[in-house]
Amino acid sequence: MSDDDEPFPWRSRAALLAGRGALQLLARTWRFRIVNAAAIDDLRAAKRNFIFSLWHGQLLPLLWHHRDEGVVLLISEHRDGEMVARAAESLGYALVRGSTTRGADRALISVIRELQAGREVAITPDGPKGPAGKYAPGALIASQRSGAAILPVVAVADRAWHLKSWDGFMIPKPFARVTVAYGNPTNVLAATPRAAAEEAPRFEAIMNDTIGKAGG
Repeated sequence: MSDDDEPFPWRSRAALLAGRGALQLLARTWRFRIVNAAAIDDLRAAKRNFIFSLWHGQLLPLLWHHRDEGVVLLISEHRDGEMVARAAESLGYALVRGSTTRGADRALISVIRELQAGREVAITPDGPKGPAGKYAPGALIASQRSGAAILPVVAVADRAWHLKSWDGFMIPKPFARVTVAYGNPTNVLAATPRAAAEEAPRFEAIMNDTIGKAGG
């Protein structure tokens, strides 16, 4: 049975996302390799706010990698978002609740305010229900309105469970090697929110290029 097909029981997933303790038992065995760390280091050294752009299916190892950094996470109000929200809070994230389908306007305004206050915000542009790897406009509009750059970040594991969900949610196995790769910070060029949304194909291509750099 391949890693992609191997089942990961629902109760195990729930326990993993229930709090820091259970996740820590697994995550502390992961070995991280970082690609293009200068991209994020330079942003932080310059005290520039930015938007983490990450695919929903790669969320778990990235939540762990950036734990306790004070990042603000946009997370869905859907039922599936509750478990992720609890895990994120236990790892030191602040939350903005909403998505492109529920609470969208309120959530987007909150994200823009957080960025204007100088905070780092993480958005999964293909969440909360997909399609996987397709860029919804929320992050682009937030970037256009706030002036914050978008920082692509991806995670690839050499051994992982992939849930049979819309995003193929990845849970690296014990002692997996996890490669975290950053793309270069990129600004939305559009002058209006409507035009910003039309830049989605460009940012999808940037994300795919970053996955290639990670070896995915």
